[in-house]
Amino acid sequence: MGLLVEVYTGLMNRLGPQLGEHGLSTVDFNVLVRLSRSAEQRLRMSDLAAQTSLSTSGVTRVVDRLEKEGLVARENCPTDRRALFAVLTRDGADRIGGVLPGHVELLQTWLIDPLTEGQLAGLLDGLRVVRDTANPGARAGITS
Repeated sequence: MGLLVEVYTGLMNRLGPQLGEHGLSTVDFNVLVRLSRSAEQRLRMSDLAAQTSLSTSGVTRVVDRLEKEGLVARENCPTDRRALFAVLTRDGADRIGGVLPGHVELLQTWLIDPLTEGQLAGLLDGLRVVRDTANPGARAGITS
């Protein structure tokens, strides 16, 4: 476990400043990325909370902040009046689009390049198994 924490901490020390240059925290980035890769760039708030491992009140606070910045909007669910969607706005898509090239470049440098193809494939396969076991909600709301 210590090794996993050390890897995560090291990567976040490399990635965090680049996110900060775009006015995003790692939590903001995680929310925006999950919305950007979701169908219609929207998720139910409960699914977004599950995917990000935030509490429902935690995801509400993040969405409140991102909504004030114009990066996310809320929409009512047409089939369930109790549910709300978080929806990526055009400004949110532009912001994440501006962040991703540098983010991907840093991931390439610090995560992908040091590994062989086989090591990377094994790492990804193993991480998916552990994620699906330890955090099954991480795929909440994903239909494929």
